[in-house]
Amino acid sequence: MPTERGATSVPSPPSGGSAIFFDGTSSQRRAVTLRFADRLEISEGERTLGVWAYADIRRADSPPGTLRLSCVTAPALARLEVRDATVAAELVARCNRMDENVPGRGVAAIVGWSLAATASIIAVVLFGVPLAADRLTPLVPDVFERRLGDVADGQVKALFGGKVCDNAAGQQAFAKLVTALREPAGLDPSVQSAVLATPVPNAFALPGGKVYLFNGLLAKAENADEIAGVLAHELGHLKHRDNMRGLIHDGGTSFLIGLLFGDITGSGALIFASRTLVTASHSREAEQNADDFAIDIMHRLGRPTKPMGELLFRVTGKEGEGLSIISSHPLTEDRLAQMSREDRPASGPPLLTPEEWKSLKSICGPDPKL
Repeated sequence: MPTERGATSVPSPPSGGSAIFFDGTSSQRRAVTLRFADRLEISEGERTLGVWAYADIRRADSPPGTLRLSCVTAPALARLEVRDATVAAELVARCNRMDENVPGRGVAAIVGWSLAATASIIAVVLFGVPLAADRLTPLVPDVFERRLGDVADGQVKALFGGKVCDNAAGQQAFAKLVTALREPAGLDPSVQSAVLATPVPNAFALPGGKVYLFNGLLAKAENADEIAGVLAHELGHLKHRDNMRGLIHDGGTSFLIGLLFGDITGSGALIFASRTLVTASHSREAEQNADDFAIDIMHRLGRPTKPMGELLFRVTGKEGEGLSIISSHPLTEDRLAQMSREDRPASGPPLLTPEEWKSLKSICGPDPKL
């Protein structure tokens, strides 16, 4: 309609507009049309997706340039996003309770639900994941575990030079020692073992039945009982399938702790620290069980248990001053104390003759180039 000269036309309020709608029950993003009637009507084509009373509409957190709205009577996750400034202004004018706190959706509720979620995840990490690992480990096929062991075997040999000590007399003595321990351990002859030429004083088991003794540890040993105890410990890990259990446990723990802290700035250290504390506790339990297994094997063979503890203490020294809470093993002095308490006088024959022990000590050669 024409206006009088000099008069300013006042635009009528919009009857509707466009927006983006999330219905709160799916992640689908819908382009919708808004109609301002007695209530706000949200439509997609000819279909009405929702009708919101203006008094029930509340403002939600949103980025600049976007008005994001929720409704107290709609699903909790339902959202309406308006980017048209004119439509947004009309909504602000009609929704006179837009900025009121929503009962049950305020800061206190958010904090409460967050704490509950955190407590649930912590409970699952501490109790659910270990239980799941214990239940799932026996279900893993042996062939799959052996494949993992083969992969790990290649990595270990690449890391430590890959040289397997092959002195014939030493190999014969080592095989005799492993067989003497394997039989009371209840493990079949498929167990593979070898001595690697590396100065690192260590021994470990791999998934699928592989045990490695490092010449660095053999060099520090003073008798066959010391090495026998360490090998019995590693056979305990094989018997209990600790490698596979640890893989399942650590994978589940990492996922849940990452879910707990989220991908936020500065969370990396917290995730690492939390994961370390949880997995270290699990590892200490496995190590303690392997120690108990080794003690039992040595008792069955009529051999003393204290020598193993003495070898470990000789290698590591006293550890009490360190951060024992994040250690994956029990403290060496505690292990020595336990093995001393469990020690019995030798009642069985020596596991190796003096000549065989000498051959084992020189399995990597009389002057190995490590």
